[in-house]
Amino acid sequence: MLKTKFHDYTDKISRKIGYIFSKITLPPNAWTFFSVILAIAGFISLVHYKDMLMGFIFFFISGFFDAVDGAVARVTKSVTKMGGYLDGIIDRIVEAFLLIGLLFLDLPGFFIFGNFIPSYFWITLLLFFGSALTSYSRAYASQKRVIVSERVLDWMPGILERTERLIFIGVGMLLYYGNPIFTTYVIALASILSIITFLQRVYFVIKYGVKK
Repeated sequence: MLKTKFHDYTDKISRKIGYIFSKITLPPNAWTFFSVILAIAGFISLVHYKDMLMGFIFFFISGFFDAVDGAVARVTKSVTKMGGYLDGIIDRIVEAFLLIGLLFLDLPGFFIFGNFIPSYFWITLLLFFGSALTSYSRAYASQKRVIVSERVLDWMPGILERTERLIFIGVGMLLYYGNPIFTTYVIALASILSIITFLQRVYFVIKYGVKK
C-alpha cells in the first residue's frame, strides 16, 4: 500500500539511498547476501538467546540492506531479471527466518469467544497468507498470463504488503518489552490484514485479468 500510494516519495528515497551506497564498490547482490547473513543472526538471537531486542536490530538492518540492493541496482543501471528474482526469493527467506524465529519465543495467546487461540496460530497464519499467498497470488497471475501488463501487476492492491507487514511485526517486537501479549495482538492483526490483502488481490485478478 505504501509503495503504491506514495510511489513518487518512496522512489525518491530509494534513489537517494542508492546514490549513497553506490559509492561503496559492491555489486547489488552483495547487499542481498548481507541481508541474509543478518537475518540468520536475527534468527539465532530469537531462537537461541531468546533476545527480542537483538533479533529486532538484526532484522531491521537486514531489511535496510534489502532495500539497498535494489536501490543501488537502479542507480548504477545494473538491474537484471536474475537480480530481481533472487531479491524476491531472499525476501521470502528473510521473512520466514523472522516469523519462524518468533515461534520459539512462546508468546502468550488469548481468548476469542471463549476459545483459546495460541500465538503460534497467528504466526503460522501470517507466514502462510502474509509471506506466501499474497506474493503467490501476484506471481501466479503473471505466470498464467491472466494479467499480462507489468504496469497492472505493479498496481495490484494490498492493504498490508511486505513493507507494511514488516513494520507491523517490528512494532510488535518492540511492544514485547511493554507486555508480550501486545506482540501477539499485533501479529494477530497483521494476520487478519494479510488475509484481506490476499482476497483483494484475487478480486483484482478476477476483475482485471484476461477472461479467456
